[in-house]
Amino acid sequence: MTADLLSRHLRDLPAFRALLRATEARFYANIDLPQPTLDVGCGDGHFAATTFTNKIAVGIDPQWQSLHEASVRNGYCSLTQAAGDRLPFTSSAFASAMSNSVLEHIPDVQSVLNEVSRLLLRGAPFVFCVPSDNFLAMLSVSRTLHAWGLPALAVAYENFFNRISRHHHCDSPAVWQARLAAAGFAVERHWYYFSEGALRALEWGHFLGLPALVAKILFGRWVLVPTPANLMLTDHLLRRHFEEPLPARGAYLFFIARKI
Repeated sequence: MTADLLSRHLRDLPAFRALLRATEARFYANIDLPQPTLDVGCGDGHFAATTFTNKIAVGIDPQWQSLHEASVRNGYCSLTQAAGDRLPFTSSAFASAMSNSVLEHIPDVQSVLNEVSRLLLRGAPFVFCVPSDNFLAMLSVSRTLHAWGLPALAVAYENFFNRISRHHHCDSPAVWQARLAAAGFAVERHWYYFSEGALRALEWGHFLGLPALVAKILFGRWVLVPTPANLMLTDHLLRRHFEEPLPARGAYLFFIARKI
């Protein structure tokens, strides 16, 4: 597991995404993922390459361009282009699985959970994180609009933010537990993370981070000058959110489930 996760993510990602990914990466330090591990929705491979010391056995993603980037980052032993509900592996082929901030983007998520269950050995852990049932209500603009007596505008903003985040699911622990049980999993532990303050940093980071999007489009990099001096202020502003204790009510959920 890498040392200063926030600094590592800030060098390569927009600040708001770096905060979220570094927070999630920290949880894996105390989680045992027996090999071979399947990463469902590995994307461009940045998370795995930045978070784990050893390579993950297999990463799958439906997007070829993302897989090409993941191959360059060299965080996987093998990469496969496939949809999550139709994976080209034999049953019980993996000893663990993970899916980091992916399942919320899949409309028919139950079919993916069923497929992951098919691929895991009995007793294998499945670790994933998703936005929670608190996500929309905790958005700062939404809370302000509600406080001003403008619920219709608040809902419109929540729908807008869900669209730009490509969320299909912002659900409660009970909803996820039911889905997991239907797929043959038992939840060992789950917790909320990301306080209102952390979510506010992420929310406004979407808008204030537009220059990073321009840099990515023009130069292929989110951060043009990833030096400690250039990132010092950003690191200072975000580190308190990165180091905050787990809140009782959070914008995201982290699950450790096990195949039964």
